[in-house]
Amino acid sequence: MESTYSSMKSLRYDVIVDVAPEVKWNPEGGYKNLKIVVEIDKEIDAQTAAEHELRRRHKALGALRIVTERGLEVGDVAILDISATTIEQDESAAQAIPSAESKGFQFDTEDGDKVLPDFLNSITGIKRGESKSFPYVFPDSWEQENLRGLRAQFTVDCKELFYRDLPELNDSIADKILSGCSTIEQVKEILLEKFLEVEQTAKDQATDNAILDQLHRMVEVGIPPSLFEEQGRQLYGAQLLQIQANTKLSEQQLAYLSSSKAVNEFLQNQRENITSIIKQNLAVGDIYKRENLQVLTDEVVKEVENSISEFKRHDQDYDEERVKGQVQEVLEGSKVLEWLKEHAEIQYITK
Repeated sequence: MESTYSSMKSLRYDVIVDVAPEVKWNPEGGYKNLKIVVEIDKEIDAQTAAEHELRRRHKALGALRIVTERGLEVGDVAILDISATTIEQDESAAQAIPSAESKGFQFDTEDGDKVLPDFLNSITGIKRGESKSFPYVFPDSWEQENLRGLRAQFTVDCKELFYRDLPELNDSIADKILSGCSTIEQVKEILLEKFLEVEQTAKDQATDNAILDQLHRMVEVGIPPSLFEEQGRQLYGAQLLQIQANTKLSEQQLAYLSSSKAVNEFLQNQRENITSIIKQNLAVGDIYKRENLQVLTDEVVKEVENSISEFKRHDQDYDEERVKGQVQEVLEGSKVLEWLKEHAEIQYITK
């Protein structure tokens, strides 16, 4: 190199590095007076959930009897064959809707609207051996996007029809409904207590999600490519572990899911989601510093010990320093969310 370059010449190195992103709030300090609207699913209402659970347990003690002299009523259970086709001006162009078809479907009329809105009204009165056909428009809120607003013609064949022969709901069956209980009131109290805990957990989670969603919309930040890739790979790794826990993968499937191609496809397809998570994390970290929040050392030590004991219990390898970093990050996030809840105006609505 010395022979190539004389003292009169210069040698330039170009070095590209990522720098810590700067978080800008719009509006400045807007996180200090958040106004949050949290939607709560009516299904998690503790009183409603407890009543449903009591009813479910009561029904489990009954027997199904064949209905012979009447049609379907609320409270019955029917075995149905269901089929559906699209409604077209040219009837010969109608196409089957496979996802709406079912053979031997056990339809509990008390869950009617959960199956399909207004489905129960369309088949009320149907008798064993009868068939009913009716038009139906899938609601705009339907889970499958390709069916939203679609006009369909349903055909329902009633194969069997039953009513429930239930024991009287009184103290004599309390222990059968919930072991250890001597009265129905005791059963109700225990179930309500259980579902109050479930409701509070769901409410807290929904509140956290609503706050984080608003935070990421209030910050402007340039995300370095290395940070995007690191976060994306962490998300993909967690997703892959979940898939492995739930599904037995072949070596070929695992090899593909672990390939660079699969990871890169995930990064591209989930770009918006990954970006939102990074902005949320950066916003939370910025608030932690701005408000001089503190995590006690004892809290960190306790959580690290709990995490390590879990790794050991499942015979999994771990990096203690990495565990400490993750625990610190989680605890800091919790402190920020607690602070934000204390200073925010939060409204809960049932959907």
